[in-house]
Amino acid sequence: MLNELLNPTLFRHDTAFDDLYPEHIQELSQMHWTPVDIAKKAGDFLSIPNNSVLDIGSGVGKFCITAGFFHPETFFCGIEQREELYTFAEIAKAEIELPNVNFIHGNLTELDFKNYDHFYFYNPFYENIEPDSRIDYTVRTSFELYNLYSRFVFQMLEEKPPETRLVTFHAPETQVPPGYQLVNNSYSRVLKMWIKK
Repeated sequence: MLNELLNPTLFRHDTAFDDLYPEHIQELSQMHWTPVDIAKKAGDFLSIPNNSVLDIGSGVGKFCITAGFFHPETFFCGIEQREELYTFAEIAKAEIELPNVNFIHGNLTELDFKNYDHFYFYNPFYENIEPDSRIDYTVRTSFELYNLYSRFVFQMLEEKPPETRLVTFHAPETQVPPGYQLVNNSYSRVLKMWIKK
């Protein structure tokens, strides 16, 4: 019943969903938060019952909340290094009451990736090489960090078992190990779905 009531109001378009957040967070939505329709498509591909999906650089939680709403049988977790964004993700999750969604405040290099089966990322490292795309100045950015995080994710994905699923949105293919096969390339070719062979 809850899903039927919320779907028309929150998950039909971005403007309605973004009303969950204060104005300064809404203003960042177009550049930094996953659109609702993309989150739905990515969630459809990544959702496998009793599996867990990690959003690397989850921001205010838009992907996890949307995908988790439509796929209650799959567990969605987001990791975000900015405390303010993590807090807004937690507030939005509490507003919708999704038991299959969780957020972690921390750095991805400190996370145990063995706990996650599949992965989503919306180019979370780009602000390290493009100053105009910065969300704020609360975390350090640099070319060195871009390379460090990209190598870290590449190595982590390389160590995952066959059948691991990955969705990238506006992310370079160089961050994806060659063992992953591209199975879908849509939304002007910036939404890519992969399966490790």
